Amino acid sequence: MSKIEEIVDALENKISLVLLKLEEVNKTNSKLKQELKKSQQDLQNQKQEIVSWEEKYESLKIANTMLGSDENKRETKLKINTLIREIDYCIAQLSE
Repeated sequence: MSKIEEIVDALENKISLVLLKLEEVNKTNSKLKQELKKSQQDLQNQKQEIVSWEEKYESLKIANTMLGSDENKRETKLKINTLIREIDYCIAQLSE
C-alpha cells in the first residue's frame, strides 16, 4: 500500500469513529431533551398542586375562623370586607 492509501484509510476510519460518536451524542441529546420536557411538565404539575393546596388552606383558615377560632379573625374580616367591596362594585356596575 502506498503512503496516500494508508492516510486515506486512516482518515476514513477516523471519520467513521467521529460519525459513530456523533450518532451517540445525538441519541443522548434526544433522550435528555425528553427527560427535560418530562421534568418541566412534572414541575408545572407540582406548581399547580401547590396553588391548589394553598387555596384550600386559605379556605380552611377562613372556615376555622367562622367557626369561632380567634387565630385568623382579622384576616377573615379583611377578606369579607374585600368581598363586600367587590360585590358593591359589581352592583354599581350593573346599576349604570
